[in-house]
Amino acid sequence: MLNTEIFIKRNILYIRFDGELDQKNVEGLRYKVIELIDKYHIKYLVFNFKKLKFMDSSGIGFIIGRYNYLKKVNGSIVLCNMNDQIRRLVMLSGLARICELRKDEDDANKFLGVA
Repeated sequence: MLNTEIFIKRNILYIRFDGELDQKNVEGLRYKVIELIDKYHIKYLVFNFKKLKFMDSSGIGFIIGRYNYLKKVNGSIVLCNMNDQIRRLVMLSGLARICELRKDEDDANKFLGVA
């Protein structure tokens, strides 16, 4: 099961995950995020993994897909609050090369200039 808390500040979409980011949960989220990006002219995504317990290759694909979508508007993705398991997955998958890694949301906000 996956719960998400989603909110927007300026042109930044924040998503706080709670549960498991897997194939079953990614499908509906994919369309919802694209809709919000388009509707609110989002340039940056902040994914907060503080309460994420599990992520599989579908979760990685979800992040890569949003990265490719935001690349069109010179946007970027920030990943924060990763536990050791999620951090290892991010490093092994190559997400660390295309996403900005930050300690927490405060650090992400400083990086994006909204602190």
